[in-house]
Amino acid sequence: MGMIQSLFIVFSVFLVGTLSAAPLSVDQMIPDATLQTEEGKPVKLRELMSEKPTVLIFYRGGWCPYCTKHLMEVAGIEKDILAAGYQILAISPDQPSKLAETPDREELHYTLLSDSSMEAAKAFGLSFQVPQELVSKYKNEYKIDVEAASGEKHHMLPHPALFVVGKDGVIKFAHVDENYRVRLEADAILKAIQE
Repeated sequence: MGMIQSLFIVFSVFLVGTLSAAPLSVDQMIPDATLQTEEGKPVKLRELMSEKPTVLIFYRGGWCPYCTKHLMEVAGIEKDILAAGYQILAISPDQPSKLAETPDREELHYTLLSDSSMEAAKAFGLSFQVPQELVSKYKNEYKIDVEAASGEKHHMLPHPALFVVGKDGVIKFAHVDENYRVRLEADAILKAIQE
């Protein structure tokens, strides 16, 4: 096998990944995972979502430009989401201390949460193992250290996802894409909460 073909296979595995389980979908109850706030305080996901319906976002981390672009797009429609009676929660494997380092954090007025243990991502069926070769490539060539970001050595990431969840914890809308470059556009998010 040639070097180019080998790199293509490694990249393809990372691009698509292998899900740990089938992602949760519409009409399923969300798991009650424990997450951490930016201050490192443990919080229960269901408790956070019991007051208001929620737009729940899973993203790979503040180091991912596709993720930070999407977070900013959501910030652009935040007032419409809030006006519809929803809150926004965004979850990544970034450890609590790294959440504040998310680019343009001051412009994201919604809550960022740490799932560095990947408890929530696994329970939602979104987690996948990043190949060691790619972990090294990211660190050495792109100066992206997924271990330092999460503070863990599991080398797992979530596939990007967006859920609309009722106060009862039941999923009303689900969008999961194994291609990390694909995100739900603002218009589609607003349509999902209106329906």
